[in-house]
Amino acid sequence: MKTAFITGVTGFVGSHLAEFLLTKNYRVFGLVRARSNLENIKHLSNKIRLITGDVTDAISLRKALSECKPDEVYHLAANSYVPYSWTQPVEVFNTNAIGFINLLEAIRNFNLNPKIMIAGSSEEYGMVYEEEVPIKETNPLRPLSPYGVSKVTMDLLAQQYFASYKMNIFISRAFNHTGPKRGENFVCSNFAKQIVKIEMGLKDKLTHGDLSSVRDFTDVRDMVKAYVIGLNHPNIEFGKPYNIASGKGYTIQEIVDMLCSMSKKEIELEMDEARTRPSDVPLLIGDSTSFRETTGWKPEIPFEQTLKDLLTFWRKKLKKP
Repeated sequence: MKTAFITGVTGFVGSHLAEFLLTKNYRVFGLVRARSNLENIKHLSNKIRLITGDVTDAISLRKALSECKPDEVYHLAANSYVPYSWTQPVEVFNTNAIGFINLLEAIRNFNLNPKIMIAGSSEEYGMVYEEEVPIKETNPLRPLSPYGVSKVTMDLLAQQYFASYKMNIFISRAFNHTGPKRGENFVCSNFAKQIVKIEMGLKDKLTHGDLSSVRDFTDVRDMVKAYVIGLNHPNIEFGKPYNIASGKGYTIQEIVDMLCSMSKKEIELEMDEARTRPSDVPLLIGDSTSFRETTGWKPEIPFEQTLKDLLTFWRKKLKKP
């Protein structure tokens, strides 16, 4: 039985990953901060082992690794809400970049040799021109947010540690993913929650920011499968970045329209300037040919089903007494 260690296990992706690994008969350990919200994994309380720690605390990381001695490390812990990085850039960089160095050094110092998966981001590409779409891994990295810069730093550190220390690091550059349990700050989930509140008579209009941006969405359940497949596939090249994406782009307007069409309530929209960003990535559609041809992975859940499941999630969550 293999042992997996997940940083960020209480998060949206981490909780789905833990569920998937359990179906593959892994022993699952998760790193959790003191006073973390455990709602996403409460149904797994008797199936996974939680270790208190924080990626920004190198000592706690070393203790966690010495306790679980993992075969595989899935590094998901991050400040992942892009707008937050504009107001708290130091905190975001400390968690996303310095936290990753802490993890790598803790692994090195214990002479462990696990396979390591890191969750990079399409935000690393930043300013992309139309002629560069769909985006390949060779595209220049032009991040447009402190969050994007922090993820570029993590990506390059992974390449450097592979080159310097031969650490087995699978570098994913995941394009947008969503689904049940997605936090309400993120666009699809935010719209879904607003629609459910309108259905319940708790809100009058759906407020939004810029609807012209184009994003490439994959269901989170397909994404976590890609992470596990990528880390374990014999043909994957460690130290080399791989895009993981559906290859299809939707404008935010199209996403709003799809969600509204799934409600029996007529939804009125209202622009809110507070929801705009100082600079935004206008176009992100990924080319995941390299990853698909190497591993055989492909997304299986249609985006329409993902959105339906997201609405169902919020309907259940908000109607609980």
